[in-house]
Amino acid sequence: MDKRYKLLLIIAPLVIVSDQWVKLIVDRNMLLYQSIEVLENFFHITYIRNKGAAFGILSGADASLRIPFFIAVSIVAIVLILYVLKTHKGQSPVFPVALSLILGGAIGNMIDRVRMGEVIDFLDVHWYQNHWPAFNIADSAITVGMGFLIYQMITEKEDSDASDSD
Repeated sequence: MDKRYKLLLIIAPLVIVSDQWVKLIVDRNMLLYQSIEVLENFFHITYIRNKGAAFGILSGADASLRIPFFIAVSIVAIVLILYVLKTHKGQSPVFPVALSLILGGAIGNMIDRVRMGEVIDFLDVHWYQNHWPAFNIADSAITVGMGFLIYQMITEKEDSDASDSD
C-alpha cells in the first residue's frame, strides 16, 4: 500500500475518533455554556454549540438551508482531498499528513452536523475578557493541516527557486 494511504488510514481516523470522543465527554458531563477554568485568564473548557462554520459564519441562516449547505461543502471537500491525495506525486510526507488532518477534521465536524445540525466546540482560548472563538479538535486538525500545506508550498517554491538559479 502506498505511504500516502497508510498515513491517511492512520491520521484521519485518529482525528475523527479523538474529536468525537472528547465531544461526547463534553456533551455528557457539562451543561451548555458551562465553563471550566484550566489556565486563569487564558484557557477554559467551555461547552458551546456552533450552528455556523468557523467563527459562527452563517449561524443565523435558516437551518433548512444551512445544514444541507454545510454537509454538501463537507462532502465536496472530502472528495477533493481524496482526489488531490491520489493524484499528487510529491515525495514529501508533509503533504499527505496535511491532507489527512484536514480530512479527519472535515469528517469530525460533518458527523456533528449530520447528527445534531450543529458542531460542539469547547476549546476556549482568551486573554482576560478577549476571547478567540471557541473551537474543537476537528477545527484544530484542519488548522494544523492548512499550516502544513502552507509550509509545503513555501518550501517547494524555495526549492524550485533555488534549482532555477543554479
